[in-house]
Amino acid sequence: MLAFVRLVVFGFIALTVIYVAISLWSRAVRRGKLEREWEETGRPGDKDTYIETGMTDYEHSLRRRLILLVYVIPVTVIAVIIYVTNFM
Repeated sequence: MLAFVRLVVFGFIALTVIYVAISLWSRAVRRGKLEREWEETGRPGDKDTYIETGMTDYEHSLRRRLILLVYVIPVTVIAVIIYVTNFM
């Protein structure tokens, strides 16, 4: 039982580090695309306002929610492996 608790704790820590890294990378990529789009199209107005509006839209996007699969997929795979190993 202690090994299972250790797996859960360290697994959660590892998945959290991976989630934060992917989330920060994805935000940086999106911010870069917004800056490039603003410069290429020559939009009038404030660049910072345009980028912040785009980042607010990103926060509610599907891509942002899909990053949460970093938690779901590994936990599901480990649960299936444990089930198959013990009950088949």
